[in-house]
Amino acid sequence: MQLRKVTAASAAVLALALTATACGSDDKDDSAGSGGGKKITIGIKIDQPGIGLKTPDGKFTGFDVDVATYVAKELGYDAKDINFKETKSQDRETSIERGDVKFIAASYSINDERLQKVDFAGPYLLAHQDILVRADDSSIKSPEDLNNKKLCSVTGSTSAQNVHDKLAPKAQLLEYGGYSECLTGLENKAVDALTTDDSILAGYASQDANKGKFKLAGFKMTNENYGIGLKKGDADLKKKINDALTKMVSDGSWEKAVKANFGPANYKNDPAPKIGNVVK
Repeated sequence: MQLRKVTAASAAVLALALTATACGSDDKDDSAGSGGGKKITIGIKIDQPGIGLKTPDGKFTGFDVDVATYVAKELGYDAKDINFKETKSQDRETSIERGDVKFIAASYSINDERLQKVDFAGPYLLAHQDILVRADDSSIKSPEDLNNKKLCSVTGSTSAQNVHDKLAPKAQLLEYGGYSECLTGLENKAVDALTTDDSILAGYASQDANKGKFKLAGFKMTNENYGIGLKKGDADLKKKINDALTKMVSDGSWEKAVKANFGPANYKNDPAPKIGNVVK
């Protein structure tokens, strides 16, 4: 009799533990990507206005955020089910490989080196390296006009060096700690131009505090195909994301997001790229 009592008690404890485990699983990331009320973790940038920015009140804004939210909805997740996770440029492949995120939308250019480690859906935006100048500056009409000009970029970026090596060998290169510092230098005439992807430049110039102060030159010095990074070999998820991106373009949501996030900076975007068409 005593043995039966212990067994019954053990069964009750086991049942309670299983119930608690099942209840707690609702907060976990849904690795199957099927929605159903579970969570999904998406990698984004949180410090790039217009692209991916975490505001002081804890909200997330930007074109990549809008794209990621649309895709997640098509995968079956409501906005409340999304966990946005900061993913720095140097950590993107590792975050995908480890499964820290389901996918990444973070000004993530598709290139051959990255394709060795991860897969990409898209592209969903064709950006270009460009320069930002003061709105009243008409002295820089071509990349060659950057010779003898002070060209700013952030520490660790290759953008300014690319301009120096290929287009304006006499450009004076200045490295600042962040884009905001470059913008301050540009406004104060400590530098003459800032260079990186035009989408990133447009995002900064579109901030309320910067509206009307800066303009894009429109040089389109490189092609940057932004894609959504995901685990290599996950063909099913890649197809679902591509289908979502195609729908986002066809129903007008893509164009609306472009204008909302980049429009105030006179950003002349390329048409939405065709899925799988990576422009070299």
